Amino acid sequence: MPFDELHVDDDVLALLALGEQAGTDAERAHVAGCALCTDEVTALADVVGLARGGDAALVPPSAQVWDRVAAELGLATSRADADPAADPAPATDPAPAAGAAQPNVAAAERGGPPAPVDVRGADALAGAGGSGPRPEDTVTADVVVPMRRRRRSWGWIAGAAAAGLVIGGVGVGWALTRDDRSASVVASATLEPLPGWDASGSAKVETQRDGTRVLVVDVDEAHLEDGFREVWLLTPDVKGLVSIGTLDGTSGRFDLPPGLDLDEYSVVDVSQEPFDGNPAHSGDSIVRGALRI
Repeated sequence: MPFDELHVDDDVLALLALGEQAGTDAERAHVAGCALCTDEVTALADVVGLARGGDAALVPPSAQVWDRVAAELGLATSRADADPAADPAPATDPAPAAGAAQPNVAAAERGGPPAPVDVRGADALAGAGGSGPRPEDTVTADVVVPMRRRRRSWGWIAGAAAAGLVIGGVGVGWALTRDDRSASVVASATLEPLPGWDASGSAKVETQRDGTRVLVVDVDEAHLEDGFREVWLLTPDVKGLVSIGTLDGTSGRFDLPPGLDLDEYSVVDVSQEPFDGNPAHSGDSIVRGALRI
């Protein structure tokens, strides 16, 4: 049976952490009696508490961040246009000079075709004898850009981005917390030194939520420069062995092959190996111990 089927679904655990009466009676009873699921709900509840507390101050992004976002979206890149907080209170538009042309903004806002606007002043009209505007002296109203509306739109984008940063941070915290608490130890061993070595260590087998198994090995013996250390799983009679990987440093994690029977290969062995190109066990074991499942 896959490991996930032994525990309550993640969605139910998340709802329980939010304080909802989620899941069936059997699922809630399982959570109450399962240390792994209880730890999961506790971790998620901690994240929920941080998100609801709202004590953390939001740090505004630098101007360079806004400039890159604006460039990507094809928006205004000046700080005055990009930062809503830098936009002063809109000043009252001065009254147009007598005879000056009025842009037909209302027509543009209704979605209809913009009306021609005479860009000549009153003096030009008077000099022309009031004969009316020439075609080259008119422009359409769609050249008028309501800047305050653009800034309000940018403010909405900035607010959404800030909310995304907060939600994203909470989600990352949730994921990291889940990763730390998602493994279940199914076997462990104390590693004892073999003749000629003064070392000790430990080993354990973790089962992840997706069913994969990981062998975690810790050895306090310092690494020797004239070779390397290799981790093995042996049969109790030492007649069968499987190489698991090279131990770099004092601790290592190794994915176990699917189907490897830990009842048969139940002894963890760490050996000192020379650089001789021979993949066989050197016979020089540093520490060894039997897994207890």
